[in-house]
Amino acid sequence: MTTLGIIQARINSSRLPGKVLRQLGGGTVLARVVRAARASGVLDELVVATTVEAADDAVVAECEAIGVPVYRGPVDDVLARFLGVLDDIDSDVVMRFTADSPMLDPELITRVHQVFTASGADYMTTSLSRTLPLGLDVEVVRTPVLRMIDALATDHHRTHVTSYIYTHSEEFDVLGLTLQPDLSHLRLTLDTQDDWKLMEAIVERFGDEPVSIRALAGFLDGRPDLIELNAHVLQKALVQA
Repeated sequence: MTTLGIIQARINSSRLPGKVLRQLGGGTVLARVVRAARASGVLDELVVATTVEAADDAVVAECEAIGVPVYRGPVDDVLARFLGVLDDIDSDVVMRFTADSPMLDPELITRVHQVFTASGADYMTTSLSRTLPLGLDVEVVRTPVLRMIDALATDHHRTHVTSYIYTHSEEFDVLGLTLQPDLSHLRLTLDTQDDWKLMEAIVERFGDEPVSIRALAGFLDGRPDLIELNAHVLQKALVQA
């Protein structure tokens, strides 16, 4: 079974413009996500999927600098971007990541891949019943399923593919993976300046290499002041993202 990793990345962000190319430690946020995905050891290929928008020329330049392939597709059709990557690279399954998740855990990616492979499911995610912090989610889907929903998805479902799979789960074998202890109170995604303050504090403590969620949770457990930095931030609704 061949596995393709795709990282969604755009320069535009309504709450924190340019966040994926911000310098975090010794590299950009995007470079850190790429490093974590590759460190999982389960990906046969990794591609960054961005848009044809001129502003995303900067994303392309960064991908060239860090040595990761990049695909450019429609601005408002994430599904089309994914399928465009699959037209260039044949793969049995796709693992989806987002470029605003600099705390991505390679060990978690590996575990999700192992469970997915053993389960025989069509789609698996860590976010159906949330026990992980925002920013560590991993999704896996079989390539034929992505191609199937291309013919079915309409409107905002083409931008938010996972919402389509959720609402049509009766058509697919969907598996939700939950992990204990419940760490859903932690916010480790990057969408606001207060999120950024937390990311900087974490990198100052651990450096540029990916950090396991166990180590990160242990550190933050002793630093409630850091948890409070972005505890007030409300996550945007899926249709607003």
